[in-house]
Amino acid sequence: MDLLKRLTEIDAPSGREDMVYSLIADMAKELGYEVTTDGLGSVIAHKKGDGKKLMLAAHTDEIGVIVNYIDDNGFIHFSAIGGLYKKELQKRRVRFKNGTVGIIAADEDVFEKTQEINKMYIDIGAKDREEAERLVQIGDTAVFDGAFCLSGDTVISKALDDRVGCYILLKAMKNIKDSDNDLYFVFTSQEEVGIRGAKTSAFTVMPDFAIAVDVTDTGDTPDAPKSDVRLGGGAAIKAMDRSVMCDVGVVKTLKKLAQDNAIPYTTEIMTDGGTDAGAIALTGGGVKTGGISVPVRYIHSPSELAKISDINACIDLLTKACEYNWQI
Repeated sequence: MDLLKRLTEIDAPSGREDMVYSLIADMAKELGYEVTTDGLGSVIAHKKGDGKKLMLAAHTDEIGVIVNYIDDNGFIHFSAIGGLYKKELQKRRVRFKNGTVGIIAADEDVFEKTQEINKMYIDIGAKDREEAERLVQIGDTAVFDGAFCLSGDTVISKALDDRVGCYILLKAMKNIKDSDNDLYFVFTSQEEVGIRGAKTSAFTVMPDFAIAVDVTDTGDTPDAPKSDVRLGGGAAIKAMDRSVMCDVGVVKTLKKLAQDNAIPYTTEIMTDGGTDAGAIALTGGGVKTGGISVPVRYIHSPSELAKISDINACIDLLTKACEYNWQI
């Protein structure tokens, strides 16, 4: 899990993914892939093949905040980068790129009435604006401060969404034994603010088939909406999310590969979020697209929780998908 730990510990909110790009590009080159980037910075690792063009995608960015004002008392006002759960922000720690740590706060009586971000601030302990500006500037970004923890088969960390997808792609790149496919492993930018990097990179690649690897909510906690997806259930094969209706043939193929190779899986129907799959599917005249997801609890928090066994099932399934002889 050392690689996953390294990936999650990098602070890379949308539009500020450079450090993740650098690590991934170096590893892809070491694995013998040709590496390029597109205009939004997405890393494209290519291994030439004579078969169909297959795009495997995972996004590199995480949610965060951006500073928009510092008041005279040194409190930092901010806007959201991606989908912040406002009701859960009170007293959460955030970390800026230079290591400065602050606490998201709001006056208690105000927070009880409304959880609007414009009523919140970040407290770094500064006595006034001048002291705050020595550490933080308008336009600086920060992410949740959440340590990487292992406990048996369980991993807890910030940014599993979607550094675990990047991890799965890198492991599959290493594990592939034989493939005729023209393989493009794409580590996309700015997914959390509108699946932007997937749009540009898919246009660059123009694949015949695509599989997006991301995380998905589980349905196994008390009072959770009913869902087949659960911790320990294996890879979640996507049927749909709010951005895409997955290609029936791709879904069927992924399930057959899982069955034939004794890879545990569930079927994912995600009703409250979109993924890179949605942007890729709409590229050009349309791309036959599917998805493989890691079941994760507490998504978009500093303590996203997953099972290593599920992550490994996703690696195994993606590897088999890359080795499969895809035909239109």
